[in-house]
Parts: sequence; C-alpha cells; structure tokens
Amino acid sequence: MTDPDDDLIPSVFARDCLSRDVLGDVTGRWGGLALAALHEGSFRFNALRRKVDGVSEKMLAQTLQALERDGLVRREVQATIPPRVEYSLTELGERVAAKFVELIELVEGEIKTMRAAQRAYDELR
Repeated sequence: MTDPDDDLIPSVFARDCLSRDVLGDVTGRWGGLALAALHEGSFRFNALRRKVDGVSEKMLAQTLQALERDGLVRREVQATIPPRVEYSLTELGERVAAKFVELIELVEGEIKTMRAAQRAYDELR
C-alpha cells in the first residue's frame, strides 16, 4: 500500500506540507538552540538544559521528543543504575544543525549592524 504523502511535492509554503511542521520544530524558540547545542556533541538531559539557558524541563523534553520524531535527534538509554540517557544528533540532524549554526554565526557576527538598524527604526516610530 502506498502512502498518499509519497505523491506530494514538498513545499514549506503549502499549508498541509509536513515540511512546515518540521521547520517549525527546527526554528522554534528551543528547537534551534537544542540542535545548535547538540552540534557540539552528545549531552545528558540536565547538561543540555544548562547549556540552553532559560528552557524549562518540560519545554526541553517536548522539544527533544519532537526533534527525535522528526529524525534529527537520537535518544540513547544506557542500561545503568540509575538509567543514563544521552541525546545526540542523527546524520540528518548534523546536516540541519550545521546550517542552523551557520545562521547563528551570521546573526551573532552582524548583531551590531542589526542593533543599529533597530535603534534607527525605533527612533522613527
């Protein structure tokens, strides 16, 4: 049996396209930061939570679940007492995170220019 989604041409601009949901997970407030942090390596949950300053335990758990469902994050439970859970990026997650890190670096590198634009804009309002 074929999946009806197999015949669809992905377009993030189409309301019902699955790529829009995944893009939302990746570019959401916490999704992008989680991906960028995991781009540095594997993290246990609490270490990742400390890295992504300001995220609540609940929001990080939901974000990681969504990214895992999208095939971007791997959750590995190690059979220890207590159980040890580590999060890392899949191969696809590495590729997506690398692009996101490029965007972060661009924004961080141009923040003075953007801040000046914000001040100029605010003065006109």
